[in-house]
Amino acid sequence: MGNDDRRQDPPVNNGVMISGGTHYVGNQAVGHRAQAFSGSVSFQPQDAERTAELLTHVEQLLAEHRAALADPDATSRELRRLREELDEPEPQPTVLRRALDRLNEFVQPVTPLVIAVGQLAQSVQGLLQGLPGV
Repeated sequence: MGNDDRRQDPPVNNGVMISGGTHYVGNQAVGHRAQAFSGSVSFQPQDAERTAELLTHVEQLLAEHRAALADPDATSRELRRLREELDEPEPQPTVLRRALDRLNEFVQPVTPLVIAVGQLAQSVQGLLQGLPGV
């Protein structure tokens, strides 16, 4: 009966835990090599591409964490509504904001989804700033 010389490092938690009270969170980054940036956001052609990537990322996380959501069908429906509005030639800012607000409410219990939806909202805000008349 020999001892196993391999050691296992303790798990690393890269998540964020916030409890109680009111919290105002500015830019934040969570995870290995994560970065957070601040400054003015202006419309760039890559903003639409970044938003599409983030939508896909949120959809993947939604599939992974579906069982942890209180209302996964409503969450999927709101994400679809957001995608459809973004595909419009002239997306309506009020529709986008409402969909993002509702989406954010639906994903609250699941930290990875909360973070991803926050990034998506920031990206959509960048697109809104680039729209004429906004």
